Amino acid sequence: MLQKIKEYLGLQKNTAALLLMVILVGIGERIAERFLPLYLLALGGGIVSIGIFSGANNLTNALYSFFGGYLSDRFGYKRALFLFNAMTIAGYLIVIVFPYWQAVIIGSFFFLSWTAISMPATLELVTRSVPATKHAMGVSLNSLTRRVPMILGPLIGGMLVELYGETEGIRDAFIIAAGLAVLSTIFQQWLISSPASIVKKTDSNPIVLWKEMSRGLKQLLLSDILIRFCEQIPYAFVVLWCIKEVGVTPVQFAELTTVEMLTALLIYVPVAHFADQSAKKPFIVTTFIFFTLFPVLLFFSKSFHLLIVAFVLRGLKEFGEPTRKALIMELCPEQKKAGMFGFYYLLRDAVVTVAAVTGAWLWSISPLTNLLSAFVFGLAGTVWFILNGEEPVMS
Repeated sequence: MLQKIKEYLGLQKNTAALLLMVILVGIGERIAERFLPLYLLALGGGIVSIGIFSGANNLTNALYSFFGGYLSDRFGYKRALFLFNAMTIAGYLIVIVFPYWQAVIIGSFFFLSWTAISMPATLELVTRSVPATKHAMGVSLNSLTRRVPMILGPLIGGMLVELYGETEGIRDAFIIAAGLAVLSTIFQQWLISSPASIVKKTDSNPIVLWKEMSRGLKQLLLSDILIRFCEQIPYAFVVLWCIKEVGVTPVQFAELTTVEMLTALLIYVPVAHFADQSAKKPFIVTTFIFFTLFPVLLFFSKSFHLLIVAFVLRGLKEFGEPTRKALIMELCPEQKKAGMFGFYYLLRDAVVTVAAVTGAWLWSISPLTNLLSAFVFGLAGTVWFILNGEEPVMS
């Protein structure tokens, strides 16, 4: 029975070790991440600092995805993951030692980079460790595991904020996060085996990579950019809407995040099962629709109970996300999977940086302007993919 479950989930030794690492680093990353806008305000940064932080984070994610893909192809995923963990620890130390809003932004270049910079390496590890018929399941299991920290982290962070305040509570969260990152590094080096072969030469020329990118991947990229505008324009301000506009407590906001992540957890495995056996486009279209509807529903959610409904919808946006990532990896050249995946995210997140910065300006006009703009971009991305998105081709 246990063996059948392992086969169904595509679970291997490397992927199991990866999931443990994702949980440890992820809890640390998420303890303070959802409350960082509050922390910046508490340190005197103002709304402008939130816009700078959000934009810098998106730009960093773009650059680090490409950088992480190159390093994974060049040195192998095990060495690359070790370096990424070390960068995360360095970022936490900066924020712990220097309690200033400027230090938070500088430190975020390191401690919020782990997910972006490690994603090409982790997805390469997954796709090389499981059969092609289990790619969506393998990526979904990885995504599912990432949601465990997204549930536990904000709950711990919310309790710390309520107990010790918006400055000391979040600073304590960073101390816990640094310890978990160190523990994760130890387990990662002990449990994850090195790849059988390492590509010593990998082309990092963006022009070459663009020419090698398939038409289907380019169509998905354009749709994805529009959808991420929908997500990122209000992303940093969701916590402000819930706490400052609606009046929920930090712990209640953490509970809303838990609702979001539990919703995602419940749909990952069944959706992956069907996505591995059928066309992927319908699953991706569905998730784009959920992205598009969230900002509209959020605006009309003026109570905690209505916010629960909105965050259930926010969790449903993960419906086709693992399927989208699996499609990207399948369409990447065999010897450049991590590099091409990183290049895709470089292009996507570099453009979406504009949305994160613009979000602060739109919010300063009014929350309605911010959320309505997000909806328009989401609608455009969804329609574009419906009309131009291509069905994935299994390799």
